[in-house]
Amino acid sequence: MFFQHVYDKSLAQASYVIGCQAQGKAIVIDPQRDIDVYLNIAKANKLSITHVAETHIHADFLCGSRELAAATGATLYLSDEGGSDWQYEFPHQELKHGDTIPVGNLILEVLHTPGHTPESISFLLTDLPATDKPVMIFTGDFVFVGDVGRPDLLEKAAGFVGTQEAGARQLYESIQRFAELPEYIQVWPGHGAGSACGKSLGAVPSSTVGYEKIRNWAFKFKDNADGFVNELLEGQPEAPQYFATMKHLNKVHRPLLIEVPKPPKLSNMEFRKAYNDGLTVIDTRDKTAFAKGFIPEGLNIQGNNSFSTWMGWLLNYEEQFVLIADEDRMEDLTRKLMRIGMDNNYGYITEVDDLGIDLHIADVIGIEEFKTYIGDEAVQIVDVRSENEYKAGHIEGADHVFVGTLQDNLDKISKDKLVIIHCQSGDRSTIAYSILRKHGFDKVKNYAGGMRKWRAQLC
Repeated sequence: MFFQHVYDKSLAQASYVIGCQAQGKAIVIDPQRDIDVYLNIAKANKLSITHVAETHIHADFLCGSRELAAATGATLYLSDEGGSDWQYEFPHQELKHGDTIPVGNLILEVLHTPGHTPESISFLLTDLPATDKPVMIFTGDFVFVGDVGRPDLLEKAAGFVGTQEAGARQLYESIQRFAELPEYIQVWPGHGAGSACGKSLGAVPSSTVGYEKIRNWAFKFKDNADGFVNELLEGQPEAPQYFATMKHLNKVHRPLLIEVPKPPKLSNMEFRKAYNDGLTVIDTRDKTAFAKGFIPEGLNIQGNNSFSTWMGWLLNYEEQFVLIADEDRMEDLTRKLMRIGMDNNYGYITEVDDLGIDLHIADVIGIEEFKTYIGDEAVQIVDVRSENEYKAGHIEGADHVFVGTLQDNLDKISKDKLVIIHCQSGDRSTIAYSILRKHGFDKVKNYAGGMRKWRAQLC
């Protein structure tokens, strides 16, 4: 049996290539949209991708199943569970609980594991040449290492009112059935630490059924469904706004993107025209470089592993945008964007100094100056971390407005007072600073040390 775990750090998302080497056939589970990684793996290992499958209708990334099936001629296997509201709207092979998918000498059995979503399924793998017993389970967003999938996303992100408690109770029942599997079975989930699909995902890529029964909090509530539901729904992180778009695009017909796009490098004149026409400027440079000189109304979303998540939080999918990025970073950034279906990149530039545009300098302050503003009635201190972080401890007198929803809550920010923003260590506050400056807030300072330095000086 051939096996390869493919992991996208930017979305903490896992996909899998499993193959029968004897017959040269392979299945890919939950592929990302830039499918060349799977084509290269298959070619290098003399495999043909004959099957493509998904565990559920994803909300956190644009699944590349259709692109991969179109490129290879593979059969697309998708859930037919969950009822009429949870059906894929394009041609595919429908899967029900108990169905099996033969891939050469491998067998994948379909288990309906609802809760995270009503149609969620897992794949239980048996490697027949080695054993007649299952050896692996691919759980998607059902069971993670140390956590389970959140059932509130349908309500919070996709607008399906009243679904989260019902989903939590479905998940409880699915977990009881999961606990009956042999403890030696390897668990390969759809996400790892850093994903917004749970609140306490582990950093290791895989586990076993037995290990999860020992260490995963969700297995501590046997015969206590109410306790499980309350614990599951409490303290979940904010649901990124782009999740609703992903849920829709993963369900319906959409244009396919078989190759990684190559956005054009713009001349200074082309950039100025786009800028003057109102296109959103995304400055992907390091926050320090941004602070030393940035284009007015530009948003600083650093091109790190969180890039695609914050792009999904802050941009409208209908609007075009321009990137400021080093040329050697463009392929990576483009891949990150296509994985969430953000394809409206008009182009990019690499330098800001010779554009003929007067640059602004960010007002970044250190902890000593920040202390002088504590308790000042003429100053509004705004904590832009998550609600859970704020509740766990914050600076006395600080208001809370999460950076991901700041653009929708500008009325909570004073235009009369001096505004000082902070987060944990400066990345999110730099995003918030650029948002406020873009929307005409001129009296803003960024305490870039954040809670990390604040707590350190209290020790």
